[in-house]
Amino acid sequence: MKLKSGYVLRDVCGEQVIMGEGLGALNFGRLLCLNETAAWLWQRAAEQGDFSVDSLSEALCQEYNVSLDQAKNDVAAIVGEWQKVGVIE
Repeated sequence: MKLKSGYVLRDVCGEQVIMGEGLGALNFGRLLCLNETAAWLWQRAAEQGDFSVDSLSEALCQEYNVSLDQAKNDVAAIVGEWQKVGVIE
């Protein structure tokens, strides 16, 4: 999977949000607020380029004290939400 071009993570009034830029703004037309962990995962996905639930889960386990099973469940839920709103491909 990859983050779609035209979507960026920004700090807006102390909140981490995904927003569209350029054509992404025209197609998206909203802000998606992320909690601290989801924003961290978005940044890791951007760094990885081509990412998977497994690769983000492993990164999450290295950064936080969480089991691999819990990380996979949490990452799969977040990635599923990103897929629903169309910010990844």
